[in-house]
Amino acid sequence: MDLAFTPEEQAFREEVRSWVHTHLPPDIAHKVHNALELTREDHQRWAKILGAKGWLGFGWPKEFGGPGWTAIQKHLFEEECALACAPRVIPFGPVMVAPVIMAFGTPEQQQRFLPGIASGEVWWSQGYSEPGSGSDLASVKTRAELVTSGQGDKYIVNGQKTWTTMGQYGEWIFCLVRTSNEGKPQTGISFLLIDMKSPGVTVRPIIMLDGGHEVNEVFFDNVEVPAENLIGEENKGWTYAKHLLSHERTNIADVNRSKRELERLKQIAKREGVWEDNRFRDEIAKLEVDVVALEMMVLRVLSAEKSGKNSLDIAGLLKIRGSEIQQRYSELMMLAAGPFALPLIREAMEAGWQGDAAAGALGGFPGGEVGNAPLASQYFNLRKTTIYGGSNEVQRNIVSQVVLG
Repeated sequence: MDLAFTPEEQAFREEVRSWVHTHLPPDIAHKVHNALELTREDHQRWAKILGAKGWLGFGWPKEFGGPGWTAIQKHLFEEECALACAPRVIPFGPVMVAPVIMAFGTPEQQQRFLPGIASGEVWWSQGYSEPGSGSDLASVKTRAELVTSGQGDKYIVNGQKTWTTMGQYGEWIFCLVRTSNEGKPQTGISFLLIDMKSPGVTVRPIIMLDGGHEVNEVFFDNVEVPAENLIGEENKGWTYAKHLLSHERTNIADVNRSKRELERLKQIAKREGVWEDNRFRDEIAKLEVDVVALEMMVLRVLSAEKSGKNSLDIAGLLKIRGSEIQQRYSELMMLAAGPFALPLIREAMEAGWQGDAAAGALGGFPGGEVGNAPLASQYFNLRKTTIYGGSNEVQRNIVSQVVLG
């Protein structure tokens, strides 16, 4: 196993680094660096910049308009974007549904949907979880009934999805729907693409502890969906969902963001005066060891792919470790900032206040630095990472079954 990058790969890294440095808008980088809330326009502006370069679909093969990068190149691209404080690519379109459309969609579906995803023009949402159907997706109840008419076959969809991330921005949503109750629960699920502007689609916000609006409930009341929006075969959606979830769980691990946030944690610890506390530095050191171990795990998978061997199927394991690391660095940031991490006045933050004026008025009193005010919001938000994409408890069961048989 060779974990060293070749000269060609290092040159590729430099090319990506230079391009991102030149094209990433400074105001967006500032927000990411300080964990400030990104607007829809921020996300889409960066997506369109990447799309114009042909890099929004950075994992796509050339035949579908992607750059055709190797696994190593994709990793280096994500790492350089993270280190430059670029926003994460919103995964629902380019990382999640696009590979399903490529693998199981018809040529007509590929021509219809992929260009809008690649350009960043169309915002996609994910319709998987339901009340009572989270990690147990096989129990979904949202119903789609096929109706034949002279105007063409269509599905009538009724039901509810929940925890739909950024669903308030969604223009299209890919959904798991129940089309049969016969046999095992998994065999009656289909994969349907739904226009969120369709009559009968209602999006209601779920306001989180920090006052933020990131997740939503989505209701379907007799929503008409053309039958040609069915991906693959009816009742085979579970197969397509598993294909998608492997991409989602690897994406959740996000080792590159953890590397960037580890450095941010060190900066906060230094300016808040706790860097010299040996016990606190021990906790940072343990976290850094785990981040390096996670990176080595990712590089092992990439090395196996590079050599032509079958890569280890460890998406669940990457998700477990990556999500736990994200929670740990957010906890340590809160501890480092102390009471200055607790106030969360969203209106003041949106107006540009980050505590720095208050710190200056107190004669340089430590704390209240730029980037401290949003720490509570980040801490609360990252509580979800061990739950979504398949809870870590379920993922541990899956990993144990693979290892023990």
